[in-house]
Amino acid sequence: MKYGVIGAGAMGYRYGVLLQENAGVDVDFIDTWEPNVEQVRKQGGVEVSRDHQDKQLVPINIYYPEEYKGHPDVWIIFKKQMQLEKELERDAKAGLFHPDQYAFSAMNGLGHFEKIEKYFDEDKMIAGTAMIATVLNGPGDVDFMGPKNGEAMHMAPYNDKKPDQVMNQFYDDLKAATLGPEMTNNWLGMCMTKVSFNAVCNTLCTMFEINMGQFGEYSGAKDMAKQLFNEAHDACERAGIKMIEDRQQQVQSVLDSCVKLKYHYPSMYQDFSKGRPTEVDYINGYIAKVGRDNDYVCRTHEFVTQEVHLAEQMRQYHQK
Repeated sequence: MKYGVIGAGAMGYRYGVLLQENAGVDVDFIDTWEPNVEQVRKQGGVEVSRDHQDKQLVPINIYYPEEYKGHPDVWIIFKKQMQLEKELERDAKAGLFHPDQYAFSAMNGLGHFEKIEKYFDEDKMIAGTAMIATVLNGPGDVDFMGPKNGEAMHMAPYNDKKPDQVMNQFYDDLKAATLGPEMTNNWLGMCMTKVSFNAVCNTLCTMFEINMGQFGEYSGAKDMAKQLFNEAHDACERAGIKMIEDRQQQVQSVLDSCVKLKYHYPSMYQDFSKGRPTEVDYINGYIAKVGRDNDYVCRTHEFVTQEVHLAEQMRQYHQK
């Protein structure tokens, strides 16, 4: 099959490059960030490192939406939550989407599938989550964090039906790409499990401007994680959402990740440190909304969401 990646950023590059290099499939990249597109064209590809080492240039095909004439079988979508709606509108206006195409996304947070559903049949949508750390150093320069073959992800049909032939082929290609896919039939529980993970690691590391290893070194890290996970699970239980990991498994997943990815600064911190808006409303804020919608107040998630926004606002004073 042929793939198109919408959003040539950290995760877009990770998926597209590994599919191209390891699975041997055709991949095209669509991006709207002009410095990125022009740098890739200037240097003849994207520079790829792993854990800051062995940088090499990987040739890729990259296009602005308006100049793309290809017809991928599956679109792989990785944009920031705040950017997605305008991105999809621009791509649709450029004529990129067709009724026979599938769409997959493993973006952080939740709220994106409702936007994608405006352009794709829900029977052709694939939800995903990725336990994969990646850093975009700058235009045309990406760093894959973690050891080779250490990638792990989940995927599920958006309608929770049995995967069809295209989805199974996509799964096989992801496996060949060494992205470590695991198929489930509970897309919302799968996604909420990852959202609650990010609500601990991404948010707390951002608030204190530390990497995951530094968070894991704190003696109270386990208790902080447990408090946030308990609220998330309580909210989901009231909403009838069944997580794919229980509370103890989620706490352990954070502790394990703090060892495996100890030098990694999560994507929320990367945005915060560069003066960009964070996705906290789609992570801790989304959990808080699930709670409010089901007569349960996630007090810690509500507070943490406000605290991150306060930190965003206070940057103006620290920069003086």
